[in-house]
Amino acid sequence: MDHFPVFVAVAGRRIVLSGGGEAALAKLRIILKTTAHVSVFAADPHADLHRLAAERRITLVRRPLDHGDALCAALFYAANEDDAEDARVAAIARADGARVNIVDNLGDSDFITPAIVDRDPVTVAIGTEGAAPVLARAIKADLEERLPKDLGVLARIGKSFRHAVDILPMGRKRRSFWSDFYFNDGPAAIERGGPEAILPALGDLLDRHVTAGQTSGRVDLVGAGPGDPDLLTLKARKALDTADVVIHDRLVTKDILELARREALVIDAGKEGFGSAMAQDDIDALIVEHARAGAHVVRLKAGDPTVFGRLDEELAACEAAGIPARIIPGITAASAAAAGIGQSLTRRGRNSAVRFVTGHDTKGYADHDWKTLAAPGQVAAIYMGKRAARFIQGRLLMHGADPATPVTIIENASRTDQRIIATTLGNLEPTMSGSDITGPAVTFLGLAPREALAIDIPEQEAI
Repeated sequence: MDHFPVFVAVAGRRIVLSGGGEAALAKLRIILKTTAHVSVFAADPHADLHRLAAERRITLVRRPLDHGDALCAALFYAANEDDAEDARVAAIARADGARVNIVDNLGDSDFITPAIVDRDPVTVAIGTEGAAPVLARAIKADLEERLPKDLGVLARIGKSFRHAVDILPMGRKRRSFWSDFYFNDGPAAIERGGPEAILPALGDLLDRHVTAGQTSGRVDLVGAGPGDPDLLTLKARKALDTADVVIHDRLVTKDILELARREALVIDAGKEGFGSAMAQDDIDALIVEHARAGAHVVRLKAGDPTVFGRLDEELAACEAAGIPARIIPGITAASAAAAGIGQSLTRRGRNSAVRFVTGHDTKGYADHDWKTLAAPGQVAAIYMGKRAARFIQGRLLMHGADPATPVTIIENASRTDQRIIATTLGNLEPTMSGSDITGPAVTFLGLAPREALAIDIPEQEAI
């Protein structure tokens, strides 16, 4: 992010603009939405500038900008449509202490003006740092359609009522009040009786929230998917948007954590196989502690919480504490990994079943029905199999598996740094240890990448 988005206070302050043509008028359409004192310097001003001056909406000075003209200005715009003149007035404005924007000159500007959706006092600013103005306009058009015209009326009246709402405790209870106002009671009041009906509706709504009992906590056990934020479910995104507390695993990506509500308390409860970890009992206690305090807790797990996610223990802890909990499934890593190699997990004539197995459990390397897994035509997705690769390889070969059985390792499935390594069971080790795999990996027994199927090479790196 090269430009930090802020809203500059301009009420009662000066905004100065240099220029008298179409570019100046285009900037004024936005500037005049503010409550700033606007001064325009132009030797040959457009007729519309004379009209705005006659209406006392701007102060028009019919000469080029000179030293001292931008003193005490919060913002300065150079819109002369002449590079040399814009550079001259920009230097003057900077010397006068103003922040400078030069129209159509991103590199020499101190700030940029975003595309704006105006529902005063609700303002949505859209910026692309000059990279894609067409995209900014498209987003603006989409938001214009989505945001109701009455939103500004609700916000203005709601702002005047904020001091009364201080009677409600900070946090979830107060947020619940405002959510009801903006999305339920407020719009209903306008539809029923116009803006005059809003204040009585606010009073009735506040009475209900004040007399309501303490809000009980709840827990969402949410699957974050394999890492790509676009693969997060809509229900999971809604849970993150309303969470008071987010307790996440080590494998949940930063991009997904960025979707959590900004005010939420985010707690890393990461675990690593055979490494440092927060004990499961401590995680259970953490979930219960925050939910008992009235928080909406999101327990965020990589992949799907129902697949090797210790889900039952956390559900049992919630049930024992009398805390309501729901499961929001996610896309499990095996599905994303299969998509990444262009394969299906099952296929007629190849395999009618697929096994999800783990390389290790709480006691160490996990044991399985190796004889069945070693049979020809079997497909298995092996989770947490990096450190257990030699153990798995030895057990399968000991039970008669063909050393030429295809094996595919997918690191960081679905992410931008996804890597696919195709090998065979006979070469699983040393391939695994020699590939410097640092991210989460799924190992497929019995599946090769689609493009590798026609290549008679036992071991290759597909990506």
